[in-house]
Amino acid sequence: MLLVRKPLFLLCCGLRPLTGGANSSITAHKMLNSTRTKHSAITAPTLCSRQKGSPRSFPPADQDFDFFLVLDFEATCDQHKQIVPQEIIEFPIVKVGGKSLEIESMFHRYVQPTTHPELTTFCTQLTGIIQSMVDNQPTFEQVLQQAEKWMKTEGLLGSQQRFLFVTCGDWDLKVMLPGQCKHLGLPLPEYFRNWVNIKKAYAQTVGDFPRDLASMLKGLQLQHVGRHHSGLDDCKNIAAILRELAVRNYIFKPTGCLRTHPT
Repeated sequence: MLLVRKPLFLLCCGLRPLTGGANSSITAHKMLNSTRTKHSAITAPTLCSRQKGSPRSFPPADQDFDFFLVLDFEATCDQHKQIVPQEIIEFPIVKVGGKSLEIESMFHRYVQPTTHPELTTFCTQLTGIIQSMVDNQPTFEQVLQQAEKWMKTEGLLGSQQRFLFVTCGDWDLKVMLPGQCKHLGLPLPEYFRNWVNIKKAYAQTVGDFPRDLASMLKGLQLQHVGRHHSGLDDCKNIAAILRELAVRNYIFKPTGCLRTHPT
């Protein structure tokens, strides 16, 4: 049997410092046999079209967005009962360049809960957030305003720059943020109404729907950074997954949206 040699590009997918430099040099190797990845049939939501992942390439395929904003909230919670309403206590956003696929800037705030100001023991154990970290912090409304100010400073609002929020699951922007805005009588900013669920992008690329963030990192052979259920650390890990999927030629499109303010 004739063996066809194909190049395998080894790309470094770990996080780099915020002040990214030139791309690392890439060494081309050869392997004897190419393998095929089977993609399971996944029905895409009506609003979005997604492209199946293909073998790694460099440079990665051009994305449709100038920036990706990775977001992962942490909220008040308890082990055996549902806290109503839940309140965001950690509000991180990691800005990733659409071409560089590197982290370029970060926004991070802890938020003081007001309806249920005391964190449960379970919440602290899960998130690593202790009471003193949220006491005397800005309220949710103030942090929402600070996030918008940061986005303006980064040139994301009031310009031609196109960006897309990236989440791990749909809960953050489909349930948590609009729910808290509704509870407080605040308008939901339009730019939070579209996002890509990284789990769906992973499933379309790899062929299996992931259970959680850890399973995606394992499936892509990426090292976990930081602490599980730290909002900021989760954002960094999601950014690493985003980068790896982009290198595999996945083109990110919105997978979720909110058409109207929830009533």
